[in-house]
Amino acid sequence: MDAVVIGGGVIGLAVAWRAARAGLNVAVVDPEPGSGASNFAAGMIAPVGEAEFGEEAVISLNRDSAARYPSFVAELELDAGRSAGYRQTGTLHVAVDADEQSALERHYRFRQELELPVERLSSRQTRDLEPGLSPSIRGGMLVDSDHQVDPRAMIPTLLQACSRLGVQIHRSRASLLVEAGRATGVALDGGQRIEAASVVLAAGPWSGAVPGVPSDDTPPVRPVKGQILRLRGSPEMIARTIRGGSVYILPRGDGRVVIGGTVEERGFDTSVTAGAVYELLREARALVPDVAELELVEASAGLRPGSPDNMPMVGDSTTPGLIIATGHHRNGYLLAPATADAVAAVLAGGTWPEATRPWSPSRFRRPAGVGA
Repeated sequence: MDAVVIGGGVIGLAVAWRAARAGLNVAVVDPEPGSGASNFAAGMIAPVGEAEFGEEAVISLNRDSAARYPSFVAELELDAGRSAGYRQTGTLHVAVDADEQSALERHYRFRQELELPVERLSSRQTRDLEPGLSPSIRGGMLVDSDHQVDPRAMIPTLLQACSRLGVQIHRSRASLLVEAGRATGVALDGGQRIEAASVVLAAGPWSGAVPGVPSDDTPPVRPVKGQILRLRGSPEMIARTIRGGSVYILPRGDGRVVIGGTVEERGFDTSVTAGAVYELLREARALVPDVAELELVEASAGLRPGSPDNMPMVGDSTTPGLIIATGHHRNGYLLAPATADAVAAVLAGGTWPEATRPWSPSRFRRPAGVGA
C-alpha cells in the first residue's frame, strides 16, 4: 500500500481521493466514515466573508483553496458520477441595530483595505436583494464570491469516488505502527495490519488520541463544539447565505435551510442544548422572520478540530512516513481542496507547496533541549 489515511472525514477522504487519482494505492481507516463534524457542518466556502482581523496571512491561503473548488468539484463529480452539492450563492452580511451597523462598517473597510471583493449596501438595497429580511435591517455587505457545498452530498460523493478509484475503506479504529523510528502502516481493531509507505493522520479532533503516535508528533488538537439546526420550508425564502450577529442562515435552494453559529469549548460533548437551539432560532428570526414558519427537521452538534492558533496542521511530522493533516477548525470544507492537493502531491513524491508551509505542524514543536 502506498498510503493509509487515518480518518474518514472530508479532509481524510479528499486526501485519499486525490492520492488515488494520482495513481497511488490508498486505504482509509475510520469506524464510521463521514459521521463526525464533516456530516454536521454547514459547508460554507467563505474566505472573504469570514476574514478576521489579524489573520491577513490566512486569508490568501483560504482564498487559494476556495479558487480550487470549481475544478475540484468537477473532477470529483466526474469520478463519482453524482453531485457534490456545490452552489455559488454568495453571502449577505446584515446589521439589525446601530452597533451591528458600526461593526459591519469596520468589517467592510477591513476587506476594502485588503482589496477583497465586497459591496456595501444601504438598508433598501439589502432588502431589495433579499425581500425576506426583517424590515429592521439597517444595512448590508454583499460577498458575491462566497459559495457553499452540501456536506450531506459531498461525503457520499467522496466515498463513491474513492470506491471507484479502488480506495480501500476499513471501518475500524487504527493504531499507528512505528518500526525502527519510521511509520510503516496501521493496525486495525481485529489485529489486521496494513503496511504502507506513508500514513496520513487526519482524524479530526481525535487525532491527538490515536494510539502509537510518538509523543513528539501528537498534534495539539482539541474538539470545538458547534450546534446546528436543519429546517425545511419554502425555497423562495432567501437565495443567499444570510449572516448577522453570531448566526448564519444558509439555504440549499430546495427548501432546506441550515442555521448555525455556535462555537463552544465543551470537550467531546455532543449534546444538543435547549439554550443553543433557542438562541439560534431567536437570532435567525430577527434576521428572517419567516424562519419561524419552517419545519424543524434536525438539531445536532459536531466537533471541529481546533489547533492552538486555529490554523490547520498540515505537513511532515518528525517521524518519517507520518504526515499530519488536522486542525482545520471551522474551515474543513473550505480548505479540503488545498489540503488534499498538497498532501497527495507529497505522497506521490513531490514537495510541500510554498502556500501550505505556514500550516506546518513544526510551529508547535518545542526547540531541542527545551523542557516541558
